[in-house]
Amino acid sequence: MKRLAATVATIAATTGLALATAAGAAAAPSGAGPADQTLNKLRADGYNVIISRTGTGAIDQCTVTEVRPGQTYSRTDSGVPGHLLGTPGPNIATTVTNKTALVTLAC
Repeated sequence: MKRLAATVATIAATTGLALATAAGAAAAPSGAGPADQTLNKLRADGYNVIISRTGTGAIDQCTVTEVRPGQTYSRTDSGVPGHLLGTPGPNIATTVTNKTALVTLAC
């Protein structure tokens, strides 16, 4: 029974991480638009932004051609009060500690 509870806990934690990553990717703006606005929005949403660009123009003259989700780092802790997975079962909480967006610009 303990093995079953541990397996269920692992599956639930992995599913939660996958959903958190998908939600973060969906929150990132996409499509063509002013570069400075998009970069500021991503940074305000907590993303570390990595920029790849073609051309030598200033940022305010660039347009966003692509936004892709980058690496997301998270940590899973057990024994967290208030995060009951099941009865009986471990208390598990997954926290996103860092997320990255890859932005391509045309200048």
